Amino acid sequence: MTYLPLTDRERVEMLARIGVPSTETLFQAVPEEVRYPELRLPAPLSEPEILAELRALGAQNVAVTDRACFLGAGACNHFVPSIVAHITSRSEFYTAYTPYQPEISQGTLQVIFEYQTMIARLTGMDVSNASHYDGATALAESLIMAQGVARGRRSRAVLAPSVNPVYREVARTYLQGTDVEIIDEGCGVTPQDWAAAVDDRTACLVVQTPDFYGRILDLRGIAEAVHARGALLIVLVDPISLGMLVPPGALGADIVIGDGQPLGIGLQYGGPYLGFFACRAEHVRRMSGRVVGQTVDVEGKRGFVMTLVTREQHIRREKATSNICTNQGLNVLAAAVYLSALGRSGLSQVANLCYQRAHYAASAIDALPGYSLDGDGLFFKEFVVHCPLPVQELNRRLLDEFDIIGGLDLSTVEAGRERDMLVCVTEMNPRAQIDRLVAALAEVAK
Repeated sequence: MTYLPLTDRERVEMLARIGVPSTETLFQAVPEEVRYPELRLPAPLSEPEILAELRALGAQNVAVTDRACFLGAGACNHFVPSIVAHITSRSEFYTAYTPYQPEISQGTLQVIFEYQTMIARLTGMDVSNASHYDGATALAESLIMAQGVARGRRSRAVLAPSVNPVYREVARTYLQGTDVEIIDEGCGVTPQDWAAAVDDRTACLVVQTPDFYGRILDLRGIAEAVHARGALLIVLVDPISLGMLVPPGALGADIVIGDGQPLGIGLQYGGPYLGFFACRAEHVRRMSGRVVGQTVDVEGKRGFVMTLVTREQHIRREKATSNICTNQGLNVLAAAVYLSALGRSGLSQVANLCYQRAHYAASAIDALPGYSLDGDGLFFKEFVVHCPLPVQELNRRLLDEFDIIGGLDLSTVEAGRERDMLVCVTEMNPRAQIDRLVAALAEVAK
């Protein structure tokens, strides 16, 4: 049965409205040689033959993921316990992405409630929402929320230059057409400099720790300085780092955001991931997304409800805090399972492994002739290495000759850094693998 979305009459009406006589004329702007390309498809296969072909292709993916990987910059190779897949693959969890009928979606609502509780405790904040699409979206939404708290009287948002550059670009795109002015250049290099850039027109200061370059920032006293100007402090964090670092809530942050990919969500060739978002209780009604709460029914039994849904589908459009229409439900489940399985001590062990192995790798690389670390401050699991040859060439040789995925070529996000590599080391990189990277770097530099 063929589904035709438009009738012939509707097509004629649409063409007439835009002033085009026919469909053929509509597509004349497309070069003829690509308008109707010849499809050189292989001969048809039977189902067993197709399955064999798909298995062969899938095996190539497995081979790629078995490589030693030192690439991070926002998506890092962390271990996913098998229990995550066992729980998330259960059929009862494959449901609509949004519990439109919450009264019959108690399981989904409980998952979100438990996730919110763990994120709030992890970040040291009062309340968490049910998640955003990714960390970049969470950043953009936090800027909108800060404007809402300021009731439109403050139009500037100061973003530390060390915030993930991809996130900053997403925020600029997201906020096109608004009055928000993003300031992320010329505001200094330290948290104190950034706090000093906050003025009476500023709604918020955004800092990232560990920052894009892996450095752990000292944020003591920053919240007080920002609050003295009447602005909010937004902190972007790696959730794994909170297994060993002081949570932003204890440092006075008003909003805490980040990408939940490290929390039991594989790299998945770039997504989907989830963005976590937590804030202080006093600002909860300005927070985008949905919040699930716990209550009791008429029989006194525990139940879960949609407590806040501040979007245009549920309230007056002009009162909506965002046009975000969903949360990353299955990834939220994965994150909840991961945090539940590891617990406080397990997360602390993962964080400690990342920290210790990254420092072991950094020391070994720094000792190589021609290589040096960029900076001498504290870092978590990522660090910048100045290399004796362009990183693009170095990475190509690491992959071709040693089957190693190197770090990020920083020239792809920042001009003039062709020889700077951002290296990421996690619990997935044992000492033998790190030693192999160090040996390969030494060989390439000869």
